[in-house]
Amino acid sequence: MERVGFIGLGIMGKPMAHHLIKAGYPLTVLSSSKAADELSLAGATLVQHPKELTASSDVIITMLPDSPEVEEIMFGANGVFEGMTEGKLFIDMSTISPGSSTMIFQRLAEKNVEALDAPVSGGQVGAESASLSIMVGGNTAAFSRALPLFQAMGKNIVLIGAAGSGQITKACNQMIVGMTIQAVAEAFALAKEAGVDLEKMREVLLGGFAQSKILDLHGKRMLEGNFKPGFKVRLHKKDLDIATKTAQDLGVVVKGTEQVAEQMAKAVAVGNGELDHSSLFLLLEK
Repeated sequence: MERVGFIGLGIMGKPMAHHLIKAGYPLTVLSSSKAADELSLAGATLVQHPKELTASSDVIITMLPDSPEVEEIMFGANGVFEGMTEGKLFIDMSTISPGSSTMIFQRLAEKNVEALDAPVSGGQVGAESASLSIMVGGNTAAFSRALPLFQAMGKNIVLIGAAGSGQITKACNQMIVGMTIQAVAEAFALAKEAGVDLEKMREVLLGGFAQSKILDLHGKRMLEGNFKPGFKVRLHKKDLDIATKTAQDLGVVVKGTEQVAEQMAKAVAVGNGELDHSSLFLLLEK
């Protein structure tokens, strides 16, 4: 089986790495990660630097917060790029800017290294249940090689198109998710102020045309006041910033996305950036 190096063992990355171990893949992670000891007990090998991880792996996967972190791991001192040789495969499952993703593809092509951008959707629940949606950009051969790895971590796996198209698709996903959370939050705030029983309202709406996973999962979070992060507000704000910047570059008007990004910026400003993105509801409560 392919030897896999996995960088980024956060809320999403840690369960994804565990699924790869369970599927039988020899896994290497960085010893500096907070979850390194846990992964080591599960069977992973620990190394100190990304370059060392890359040299001992056939496939390198990153699952990091933003473009700067991916670029630093890739091109910094003792980085992934230094250890890259022809025949290896790089898969970035982070959500980063399409421009950054394309630049990484181009640099790796200089070394005849294939790469895929493969951001995910499904949150912590999807990562833990190995039911993530994985949207992939890159060529067919690289996708076919990576598919068994993706199948260990997700269920809905689609090759969208050329390099960068996975990141474009993820930006669109985050636009829809963000605006839907805002819609549910506004509906709940209105109903609450009118004295309507929110639990009963959610129950009946889940049986109608307003039904959605957001109304189901995040509506429940709003009812319970449970904003322990499955996906943090500050990260979703970062994703919407990517979406609005991409839209500006392409000359596309995205007013709804801009408004929700502003709400997320307010949430970060009042100290809610580390809470779940469903906590947008808190900005609307009296």
